[in-house]
Formats: sequence, structure tokens, C-alpha cells
Amino acid sequence: MTLEQYSKTSYKLSKKLTVAYSTSFSWGIKVFKPEFRDPIFAIYSYVRIADEIVDTFHNFDKEKLLKKFEADTWEAIENGISTNPVLQAFQETVNKYKIDHNLIKAFLKSMEMDLSNSSYNRENYDDYIYGSAEVVGLMCLKVFVNGNEKKYLELENPAQQLGAAFQKVNFLRDIQSDINERGRIYLPGVHHHEFIDNIKKAQLEEEVEHEFKNAFRGIVKLPITVKLGVYSAYLYYLMLFKKIKRLDVEQLRSRRVRISNLHKFYLLLKSYLQVRVLKTT
Repeated sequence: MTLEQYSKTSYKLSKKLTVAYSTSFSWGIKVFKPEFRDPIFAIYSYVRIADEIVDTFHNFDKEKLLKKFEADTWEAIENGISTNPVLQAFQETVNKYKIDHNLIKAFLKSMEMDLSNSSYNRENYDDYIYGSAEVVGLMCLKVFVNGNEKKYLELENPAQQLGAAFQKVNFLRDIQSDINERGRIYLPGVHHHEFIDNIKKAQLEEEVEHEFKNAFRGIVKLPITVKLGVYSAYLYYLMLFKKIKRLDVEQLRSRRVRISNLHKFYLLLKSYLQVRVLKTT
């Protein structure tokens, strides 16, 4: 096996990991122009592993594992090689698209916060959102613009807004598991026993609606090669958000809101029909 074969295999494994954890994101990525698929799979699989360390490796030393993962990340990026296939695909993507290392540092900082924080004040909540979600959108944007710095700066804020909206929808959808399994709540200045319906509306829903609107203004300016995939993910999360808005907190604490595969296919078809006529508003 040559190094090129190893790298191709690393991207394939990153894709398999992404598909295993998120059918919705996978569907969106698969409609990107082919050259954009592998690097986005690489980014998603990388952040997925870090997230699993802090969220599900309960019987192990999470802090030690995360520090090792972080050290291996920087070693892979610096050396341009890793025996970990996910890190191999990620470091190639980081180095090829010149992804800012500060974005990776911010992401890893947010993962560290998950090891000890069960609730957040406004400042560290905003820091957490930036590191756990907004920077992931910015990493993907680096791939999408493929070296066009002017385009990157134009779309930087909408990309952050989209990442933040997606993350906050996830917070609402995952209330049950976050409270019951992980003992934490992602709302500034709120503990789980205080999480009532007016807080749900005032502190998350209003923010998310604003972020979706700002993100859309950026989606319409994306290259057509990736616009369909991003727009389909946007519609998926928007539908998820609308379902969540109709439920009160107790309902969200009793079940996880889902979108059926049939509805996902419908949204992908809708995206395909609409994406070429999207206009800047």
C-alpha cells in the first residue's frame, strides 16, 4: 500500500464514521461536488471523535484521553502524517486548505469545558458555542472557498451563525440525554431544575431564529458546488427546530425529536429544486 492509498483509505474511514453517527449530515455531504466531500467528512469525523471522548467514554479517564487526542492532533498536523486514519485525513485537510490552527484550539478548549462544566454563565456559554460549533462551520468554509480569502471574510459571520443555530437546536433536541446521562444543561445561568418554557423561548428559540435568518444570507452566496449540501442541512435543522418549538420542556425531557428518513429525502429533493434560484435577500 502506498501513502496515497493509505490517505484514500483514511478518508473512506472518516466517511464511514460520519455515516454511522449522522445520516442527515452524510446526505448533505454526499451532494457536494466530489472534491469537497472527503475534506468535510474528515472534519466531521475528527470533531465526532473528540465529542465521543467527552460524552460517552464514561468508564475511562476522559481528561487523559482528550489530552492524548490533542497532542496527537498537533503532532499529525506538524509532521503531515498519522497512524490514526481519522487524524491522517484531518491533518491533510488542515494543511491543504490552510485551516487556522486557532480554530482547532478553540474547538479543543470547548471539549475540555465539557469535562467539568454542568452549567454555564453567559460568557463561557458564548465561548463554548464558538468553540464547539462556530469554528466547525469556519473550518468547512475554508474548504468551500478553497483559498479565496475575500470570499471567506464575506461569509465568515453567516458560517458562524449557522454553526451556532445548529448547535442550539441540538441542545434543545438533546435535553433529555444531557440532563439525565451527562448532568449538564446548555443555557447561560440556568440549572436543569430551572429550565422552564419561558427560558426555552427567550434564551434559545429567539436566538436561533435570528441566527437562521443571518445564516441564510450567507448560504445564497456559497459556490453552487456546495450550496445544495449546506442548504439541505439548513432545511433539515429548520424543520427540526419548528418541531421542537411546538413542544414544551417536559415533552422534550421525555423524548428526542427526530426527522424521518422519508422527510429527509423530501428536504433533499426540495433543496435540489430550490437551490439554483435562491437569491440574496
